[in-house]
Amino acid sequence: MDEKIVTVLNEMSAYLSIAQMKKLQEVIIKTFAENEAKRNNISNEEFLEMFLAAKKVEGCSDRTIQYYRMTIEHMFKIISTEIRKITTEEIRSYLAGYQENSHCSNVTIDNIRRNISSFFSWLEEEDYVLKSPMRRIHKIKTKTVVKSTISDEGIEKLRDNCKKIRDLAIIDLLYSTGIRVGELVNLNIEDIDLEGRECVVYGKGDKERRVYFDAKAKVHLKEYIGSRNDSNPALFVTLDAPYDRLKISGVEIRLRQLGRALELDKIHPHKFRRTMATRAIDKGMPIEQVQKILGHSQIDTTMQYAMVNQSNVKTAHQKYMG
Repeated sequence: MDEKIVTVLNEMSAYLSIAQMKKLQEVIIKTFAENEAKRNNISNEEFLEMFLAAKKVEGCSDRTIQYYRMTIEHMFKIISTEIRKITTEEIRSYLAGYQENSHCSNVTIDNIRRNISSFFSWLEEEDYVLKSPMRRIHKIKTKTVVKSTISDEGIEKLRDNCKKIRDLAIIDLLYSTGIRVGELVNLNIEDIDLEGRECVVYGKGDKERRVYFDAKAKVHLKEYIGSRNDSNPALFVTLDAPYDRLKISGVEIRLRQLGRALELDKIHPHKFRRTMATRAIDKGMPIEQVQKILGHSQIDTTMQYAMVNQSNVKTAHQKYMG
């Protein structure tokens, strides 16, 4: 008999008669059996939909949920085994085969591993599986790549070559706040406090936080907002009618075009975020404060942005080592 059922019966034996105990045992066993039958009838695809619904409730973005879906659906195409019977060996074989066939990097395969691990962890928490088969599949080692930032000269070149005040305001806001591009395009004019040089953004999971911008950003935002003749509440809109809210792709394309025209290497919104974090830490801002500004829940994530500037290493060596 199931250990949980035995525990319940032992606890209730002091309060019920023998006849009542027998009836209770019958009801519990019948209920457990019905629930088990229902669980056994759930398909792999239904489990996936339940998992994605849970992630949606947790506040994951549509983009993240779509990535979960693509990753796990692809695994189901290769591994047709029922969820409860999938083994560690099957998943290891799947990951090895995926990397070999797609020639993807260790970073990519580790992202896939994390998504699958998250799925099975949820199944375990919800008691759909006894133990996640991912427990023995550990993080895949990846090379530490020092990603580049935008130099001060590069920022000035971008500013000087902006033909539209909107683009100048975008560059200054990204550079001084370090906000995500998704947060940028969701901003409304009413979210901006020009006098206080601050604004409220909604990050991952709809977490609200306050960020701050510099004097240059204030001047260009004020000029841009003053030049607007449309009634759209969005802070940044398209340059032409009907003046719709600017999308992430619109910002990415605009910045890429500006960078290519100036022969600057890979200019994209996230590079401004990395540049801001690196600059703040180089100037001595405590890492905990940078974490709060960037909206990271884990300080380890902030540390990944904190690229140590090689020229600063050289300066420090000359200062301390002569």
